[in-house]
Amino acid sequence: QLRFVESGGGLVQPGGSLRLSCEVSGFSLKNYAIGWFRHSPREEREPVSCLGASGKSVVYQDSVKGRFTMSRDNANNTVYLQMNNLNADDAGVYYCAPRPMFCTDVPANFDHWGQGIRVIVSA
Repeated sequence: QLRFVESGGGLVQPGGSLRLSCEVSGFSLKNYAIGWFRHSPREEREPVSCLGASGKSVVYQDSVKGRFTMSRDNANNTVYLQMNNLNADDAGVYYCAPRPMFCTDVPANFDHWGQGIRVIVSA
């Protein structure tokens, strides 16, 4: 059974950083891609970034390129989304979602979703 838990969200000042974690169990990160999506006023499931089973990542939003990076710790079964220089547009509820092997920016191609974690960017 696929299980995964998001953590690391919270309140941060503009320009600050957060690192979101997606800890997984019941499957291997070597066989699954992990996508990060966010719910915002603009879109219910906006694709942010994804790390494929190969370890290669892709960033979907031009607004976060150069600021957001993904990484993976296979030993701890955890995928991270490092978010730097945050601004108000980055606020929202972030979700991680697994799917076999390959990334996609289409939310409908992910069958399993976490409960989400809120990121608030405010002075």
